[in-house]
Amino acid sequence: MRALQLLIAVFVSLVALPAIAVAPAVVEAVQAPAWLDRSGFTSPLVPGMALQNGDLIRTGAGARAYLMLAEGSQVKLGESSRFAVYSRSIDPRKYFRGALDVLAGAFRYTTTAVAKQRKRDLSIRVSTATIGIRGTDIWGRTDPQGEFIALLDGRIDITRAGEITELAVPMTYFDAPRGQAAVVKPLDVALLKSISRQTEIEAGDGATWRKGSWRAVVSVAQSNEAALEMYDRLQEAGFGARIRPVAADATAVSKVWNYEVALTGFANEAEAQRASNRLKALTGLEAKVMR
Repeated sequence: MRALQLLIAVFVSLVALPAIAVAPAVVEAVQAPAWLDRSGFTSPLVPGMALQNGDLIRTGAGARAYLMLAEGSQVKLGESSRFAVYSRSIDPRKYFRGALDVLAGAFRYTTTAVAKQRKRDLSIRVSTATIGIRGTDIWGRTDPQGEFIALLDGRIDITRAGEITELAVPMTYFDAPRGQAAVVKPLDVALLKSISRQTEIEAGDGATWRKGSWRAVVSVAQSNEAALEMYDRLQEAGFGARIRPVAADATAVSKVWNYEVALTGFANEAEAQRASNRLKALTGLEAKVMR
């Protein structure tokens, strides 16, 4: 059984499985740890993963995630976020009908110039508030203190407690403390810079992308049992690992295989090293950076 599990893990690690239908969103980048909850199962969030209707994404401390919706808009998630995507579309690339649920944490939703030309019936639910989207750029957060929704470009309608507030002037924000009336305030550049960092992945953060030639090798196991144990440990911690068979002795006539367990998809050595440092801090595991 464990041998079969190893074969499945290796296959999933090396092959991108085609989606049966058009996915409502795809994962672009991940600054671990982060998880995907689907139909009662949990797995690490990894770049290239196609999301399904009802998927729940969770990010850990210091984590970030970028998602690309099928209609061309981008969603950025900050640390300690809980986010779900719902789609009622047959082909969300042409007409996206659905909702995005921000259950906790910070997010940024940005509609690209191309996406603005496409049809959508999309709302973003942020705890007690619902945002009607009209092709725009917004930043928001929900936490125990309340909701904060900033309009950076475009216009939005916010429904809260039966009242509708329209934000049509960029660089304003909707401040709604828990249990209090909401107030619209101007957003200054200093505050924008501060909140933006909460959802941005910057150079040196140690994020993984769909393409990246550097990796952080956590172990080279001599048995499939040991490889799967390490793989499972990393999965549970929210780090998407891959298993790759490597020859123990490349010159031998009869090959003996070891199993490399690694974090992959880093743009350069510094990114891989930063992720290795975070892995050690969270799990105690050490990794060797390689190309």
